[in-house]
Amino acid sequence: MTSNTPRPTRSEQREAARAKAKALREQQQKGDKRKRVLIQLGIAISVIVAVGAVALTIFNASTASTAVPTNASFNDGVKVGTDLKVFTEDFTPVPAPGETPVEIIIYVDYQCPICAVFELPNSDQIKNWVASGMATVEMHALSFLDGRGSPNAFSSRAANAALCVSEHSPDNFFEYNTRLFKSQPTEGAPGPENVELISFAEEVGASNIDLISSCINEKAFGNWIKDSTERALTEPIPGTAIQVSGTPTVLVNGEQYTWETGEELASAARFAQFVQFVTTGAQG
Repeated sequence: MTSNTPRPTRSEQREAARAKAKALREQQQKGDKRKRVLIQLGIAISVIVAVGAVALTIFNASTASTAVPTNASFNDGVKVGTDLKVFTEDFTPVPAPGETPVEIIIYVDYQCPICAVFELPNSDQIKNWVASGMATVEMHALSFLDGRGSPNAFSSRAANAALCVSEHSPDNFFEYNTRLFKSQPTEGAPGPENVELISFAEEVGASNIDLISSCINEKAFGNWIKDSTERALTEPIPGTAIQVSGTPTVLVNGEQYTWETGEELASAARFAQFVQFVTTGAQG
């Protein structure tokens, strides 16, 4: 039986072939594009998984072990004695002959403006008392202002830097402590970056700058500072019934120094009177 449908012309056959070829190409291109997307997605997922694995490894490593500053062995504080030498496992500064040193304990946060009000006017006389062997000073660097007044974590970075100096160049710890307060930022402003914290160590003549630099950049004692701050704010000061409710908290032979105004806090003469009263029972 003969079909009445006319056969396509050669021209129509060529057009149909072209159309089919075009459709196949488009289908292939779509398939290739889909494969590329899947490959790229697979690569991206692999990268994310790899980065996540590395991050998890770093996190686990950082939380698995906490570096402990060996020279912060006085209830988490660094103790300084005669000639501004730090008490260490291997060295105990000898007081002046016949002296029973006055024991001064100070809790600070390097971001705390009130701490600077006390520290800067009193630094020279405390330095003289300690250097002569008349007193010891125990510095406790806390860090609780990172989230409030320290936009670039100066509070914890400065505490860590002070401990780095006490660890690797203890003879310069006292001067470095004072240097940090001299560069305290205004409230709410970012504090000195790590490169500046390192330069401060150089300014005060610290040795082992390479070790101090690594310690500062790696924030080696960051976890320890967090834990020691929590201890300080939740437990009474050892040997007393006094609780740290803010900084500065200052004790002299176990007696807490108090003040009513900023002028009283900043008065070196008033603090000297308090030290005399505590040690002799009489005010000058």
